[in-house]
Amino acid sequence: MTFPDQGHAPAGAARTAPLPVPPAPAAYPEHVPAARGPVGEVPAPRAKPGRDRYLDLLRAVALVRVVVFHLFGWAWLTVLFPSMGVMFALAGSLMARSLARPAGSVIRSRLRRLLPPMWAFSLVVVPVMFALSWKPVREEGLWWFVKLGSYLFPLGSPPYPEESGSTGGWLELSWADQAVGPLWYIRAYLWFVLASPLLLKAFRRLPWATLLAPVALTAVIGTGLVTVPGTFGEGLLDFAVFGSCWILGFAHNDGLLKEIPRYLAVSSAAIVMGFGLWWASGHLTEEGWNLDEIPLAQATWSLGFCAILLVYAPSWQKLPGRLAGWDSLVTLANNRAVTIYLWHNLLLMAAAHLVDELWNIPWFGDTFDTYIEQSYEVLILIAIWPLIGLAILAFGWVEDVAAKRRPRLWPNGAARTGGSRRA
Repeated sequence: MTFPDQGHAPAGAARTAPLPVPPAPAAYPEHVPAARGPVGEVPAPRAKPGRDRYLDLLRAVALVRVVVFHLFGWAWLTVLFPSMGVMFALAGSLMARSLARPAGSVIRSRLRRLLPPMWAFSLVVVPVMFALSWKPVREEGLWWFVKLGSYLFPLGSPPYPEESGSTGGWLELSWADQAVGPLWYIRAYLWFVLASPLLLKAFRRLPWATLLAPVALTAVIGTGLVTVPGTFGEGLLDFAVFGSCWILGFAHNDGLLKEIPRYLAVSSAAIVMGFGLWWASGHLTEEGWNLDEIPLAQATWSLGFCAILLVYAPSWQKLPGRLAGWDSLVTLANNRAVTIYLWHNLLLMAAAHLVDELWNIPWFGDTFDTYIEQSYEVLILIAIWPLIGLAILAFGWVEDVAAKRRPRLWPNGAARTGGSRRA
């Protein structure tokens, strides 16, 4: 299995994971070209009621891809579908739409949706670290208490023991590193939320310069040309790598992508993606084409990939054709995106232990030993989904409370009132 490390991409951190994105508002916009007013003033586009199921589907696919990648570690998945870039682009579009309201209230709302699910996760994980003899004060002094604040307001990287648990036990030595890994996404999302009012103003004045500025920053700090040390450097690199995807979401919301001839938008995106692959080919890591560890390739490939997805965005009010059969699961994934993202690494470890126990079942383990070994990761993939379901039941309701909704155990949209989905 492959799990993300905490820190910046060059250090080997697997950047796939969502997350995850806090629950989306009940309605997504119909993305039409915005009427252009005076410089710096772009009215928010008109929106039709109902969720954009195309965006919901993209988010669900991104979450599944994250889980599959962290299990199998197939580097080519980061090229096939750059989940984190997609998640940030979708979140940027929703943030731009929300900023039609006063910025202060929007930021408070986003933080309220984002932080409580993380606090629930931390209330489980951090005490276990201490129970397994973590003594950070002895090692780092009182400064550690300041770093612990990252579990409450993650502007920086949260601390954790490099080794905890026991070899061969239920919690292996690297469990804390694997469990805390997804919190990098929460930090990056928080940075984007706080910066969005200024980013949106800059985008509406100088759209193309603002869109490409994060890529330029990645070329400086993500290639080793300039090194920014410490926690700030880690956060800044994540901000740079996925900043253009977030701002691309602004362009989607404002209808700018609809104003560009499609052939020009797609060909330009293809050139950017081609550069990303070219750069990656000269900077392959031990894992090969793992774009999560090649910042400039990740930034450019994700930008071009997301641009094509959004240029062709059909704005579905419901999933068409055979996709309609996945409607309830897509709805559930969107309503519990933060929960799924935060807990999936721990649940992958738990699923591995459950599969290991098959060898201890009398007669079964001896008889099917070879089959269990050959299908080990596939069995984990089967086991992870019921465990994610249990996590949704146990912790998912926190997302509803954070959004000031009535807590729901299984919000898959099955209940309908007046023909409309409860989302």
